[in-house]
Amino acid sequence: MRLGADRVRVRVPATSANLGPGFDALGLALALYDDVEVRLLGSADVVVEVTGEGAGDVPDDERHLVVQALRAALDLVGAPQAGLHLVCHNRIPHGRGLGSSAAAVVAGIAAARGLVSEPEALSDEVVLGLATQMEGHPDNAAPAIHGGATVAWSTAGGVGAAPLVVHPDVAPIAIVPATRLSTESARGVLPATVPHRDAAFQAGRAALLVEALGRRPDLLLDATADRLHQDYRRAVMPHSLALVDALRTAGVAAVVSGAGPTVLALARRTAAGTDADEAIATAFGPTMGGWRVLPLAVDTDGVQVARVANG
Repeated sequence: MRLGADRVRVRVPATSANLGPGFDALGLALALYDDVEVRLLGSADVVVEVTGEGAGDVPDDERHLVVQALRAALDLVGAPQAGLHLVCHNRIPHGRGLGSSAAAVVAGIAAARGLVSEPEALSDEVVLGLATQMEGHPDNAAPAIHGGATVAWSTAGGVGAAPLVVHPDVAPIAIVPATRLSTESARGVLPATVPHRDAAFQAGRAALLVEALGRRPDLLLDATADRLHQDYRRAVMPHSLALVDALRTAGVAAVVSGAGPTVLALARRTAAGTDADEAIATAFGPTMGGWRVLPLAVDTDGVQVARVANG
């Protein structure tokens, strides 16, 4: 396959996975974006410029995750490799459970889609499959690709994702700490097995969450209850789980976002704001202690890619 363009721009949203009981399956795209511009070079050089989140920390060469994903996608469709100049403006916090690595992977694959002469070869299904190979699970990649809320699953034959309706009254609020936590650390404290009663509880709440997100946001508090992963992670993110406890006691549907340590409140819109505003203010008092409160809309578009004319 030939290359059909030499410059593209990509915008990819942050995502929150799990949403409480939907472990490794449910995800939500959030209106907080990384922007990447990719330009092909006549040489074999790789130049990566990063501003915003991760600047000075992430690799600026072939090891950069966007570069790795882009190259994997070009190889997958048999397109030639080239030198690359990437300009990344990152707004998605790194190591906070908001899907920054999935965003980078999806951005790289989407950039390849924009560069090749036959972009349909990198359909959403192909993008999800490759992103899952690189990420290990599809819960963040699916909403980053499709936007909105998604349920994703893996089978012996591949990966699937289906969109879920999100009620317009659902108002996500990301509460982001200053500290990071790796996904490996968060997964490392999970047990190999859980009690049957907890698994049954989890299945019921995950099913209820689909209804609560789409038609009954008044059920979100009950629907986001979890017995599969959050309490097991208390030792590695005690402040996040203490905040989840405080908000849930106040009636707010709060969960750990992905592998944490960000807390996501699935608030409901009110005439004065949301039903979580007062509880969040009370939980922190006069000082935020390095935490940031980010009210975010639900992104409904997913990853976007556009070819850029030279000039």
